Amino acid sequence: MIREGKFLISRRPYAVDLSSLRRLERDPGKTWAWCVVDAVWFRGRKTEPVACIGTLRTIIDNPAPADAREFLERYTDGRYGGDCDGRWDGENYWGAQKPEVIEQHLALLRPMLANYPEIPAGHNGWWRF
Repeated sequence: MIREGKFLISRRPYAVDLSSLRRLERDPGKTWAWCVVDAVWFRGRKTEPVACIGTLRTIIDNPAPADAREFLERYTDGRYGGDCDGRWDGENYWGAQKPEVIEQHLALLRPMLANYPEIPAGHNGWWRF
């Protein structure tokens, strides 16, 4: 991924929680593992943005990335984009079914959309493929 200083919704950028890197091995004997980081992003049009929350994940060959920044630098295949867990358009929510998860998502997505296109607190951005 490429770190950009300027937000352009047309480039489909992500803001990432750099403290959230997780390595999920399928088989410890393999030389690769799934790596995952939490992310938020905007989609839609510039005049009608939608705030999204979810993850970025891909398979990373050994050695495992030391941190989320290294993971992002080695993550080069963006054809699938982020895995969206929740989305807020200012009126409707789509995503989780558990009330406590919905509340957590909306606690981040509401101010994120209200402050469009600012990077939410605790996130690093903007990253794009």
